[in-house]
Amino acid sequence: MSRPLLGRTAQAPLTDGFGRVHTDLRVSLTDRCNLRCAYCMPAEGLDWLPRPELLTDDEVVRLVRIAVGRLGITEVRLTGGEPLLRRGLPGLVARLHALPDAPALSLTTNGIGLARGADALRAAGLGRVNVSLDTLRPERFAAITRRDRLPDVLAGLRAARDAGLTPVKINTVPVRGVNDDEIADLAAFAVEHGYRARFIESMPLDAQGAWERDRMVTAEEILDRLGERFALVPVGRRDNAPAEEWRIAGTDTRVGVIASVTRPFCGSCDRVRLTADGQLRNCLFATEESDLRALLRGGADDAAIEAAWRTSIGGKGPGHAVDSPEFRRPERPMSAIGG
Repeated sequence: MSRPLLGRTAQAPLTDGFGRVHTDLRVSLTDRCNLRCAYCMPAEGLDWLPRPELLTDDEVVRLVRIAVGRLGITEVRLTGGEPLLRRGLPGLVARLHALPDAPALSLTTNGIGLARGADALRAAGLGRVNVSLDTLRPERFAAITRRDRLPDVLAGLRAARDAGLTPVKINTVPVRGVNDDEIADLAAFAVEHGYRARFIESMPLDAQGAWERDRMVTAEEILDRLGERFALVPVGRRDNAPAEEWRIAGTDTRVGVIASVTRPFCGSCDRVRLTADGQLRNCLFATEESDLRALLRGGADDAAIEAAWRTSIGGKGPGHAVDSPEFRRPERPMSAIGG
């Protein structure tokens, strides 16, 4: 668990032109993945970034140090691709945890490899994990991900819980006609095992450009499905968190719904993203990036990198407009952006 943020050095907040303060940094460690989820990428995979283009551990640590020490970032989520594929991940986590005023550290993963890595990650300073899981049925898992790895994911969930990487959150993307009949089952699974369930509206971020609006299961539909089996007690949205939450009555289990398309929360967004090749994105759906890797490798000092970061966030727009005719799909797919 990251240290308390008491005594954090004061610095000007990372604020955009609409007054939104950014404190949550998502850092992608790789664009590679060991699954081939149909809603994310084609069966043959993608052209992965050449390794020399990826940020080194030293570069990641330096950028996070600048973000924490000079820009007011308090939370860092490690993402991919699949971040567990990053060689030496526990060592990198330990270095981030050792930073002055260390941020709260979490990780989003598909869960494969988590069973053997959970204890080491916890010991290194990781606080919690989000695990992607779209079905509890082995044959359906294989069809969605094009890999027969459901037992590994379930083992990873158990290992994360037992290691204390809690709350363990399960991220599910319901797709009409694919897995939308399992929404209540996945919530019941979370209740049984002490996890938290989060359901995410599918977004137009797949590599193959096959996203269809009418196959997206909306937040309203998700809540209707849950309401057929459970009584839901509203919890609301915590601070600037993306998920609206409800507690399943009679339990301590919370379920969240992230409605990026039908109930956008752009007005309170506090997130900024760093891709595995060092490009800063001020929005998940940004169509432009700022090249921090070039600054790092060109000898820029911390002040110059801070200035570039502030300029990028200062140019952030009011919202992504996904559900409007004005929407422009970003060139990078989700696996290359980082969750």
